[in-house]
Amino acid sequence: MEVSEKFLHTERIKQSETIKMSEFHAKSHFWGRITIWTIIGLTLSLPICLSFVLGYHPGWPPILSGLTAYIAVIGLVWVVEPISYFPTLGVSGTYLAFLTGNISNMCLPSAGAAQLAVGTDPGTKKGEIVATLAIGAASLVNLAILTVIIISGSFIVSMLPDSVRAIFPYIVPAIFGGIFAQFAIKKPLYGCIALTSGLLIYLLPIPSFFKGLCCIVITISLCIFIEKRKHQQSHA
Repeated sequence: MEVSEKFLHTERIKQSETIKMSEFHAKSHFWGRITIWTIIGLTLSLPICLSFVLGYHPGWPPILSGLTAYIAVIGLVWVVEPISYFPTLGVSGTYLAFLTGNISNMCLPSAGAAQLAVGTDPGTKKGEIVATLAIGAASLVNLAILTVIIISGSFIVSMLPDSVRAIFPYIVPAIFGGIFAQFAIKKPLYGCIALTSGLLIYLLPIPSFFKGLCCIVITISLCIFIEKRKHQQSHA
């Protein structure tokens, strides 16, 4: 009887947590859509004003040709990034990350570091809340730093010696290396698969804009295959 009451109490807690998380996701979708569409409107307002109010429209042919070239280079990222980042960021974190920008070099590392510090895994309820709070904190810090840098950035950069400015091109690769190590240490086998597939794709004569997608697809496919084999062997 006591075991049954404990079981019922546990189930009630789980149901309550599920309801609360569903409400949280509903509010995340509501405010996320409002803020995203507001930012899109504000972003488009400047070129529309310049083109049709002030008369600086360059004509549709250069706009369409530039858009086509841009889509050919980065169009795949529009599909790949939300899918690949969602397990770590969650619903609310995805909205917040794509609203603030700097996903790969700020939002994703901060979310991963916070989840690691708290001891939770990506894709869990706790992991999503932690990721959202981390992205929010990182965005506020980034905004404060950007305000100072924008005001005095050119002066600060001009004061830096050439030896320091020479390392700027290596900052982003170093960040990605840190992200890779942070997640690969949890699953060393999958880290080796990702590293090997990335190296092979890099050496193959594949168009540059297609290499990232190939690496992601191959890595995810192999990891899913391995997980399915483990599941089949454990239930054999």
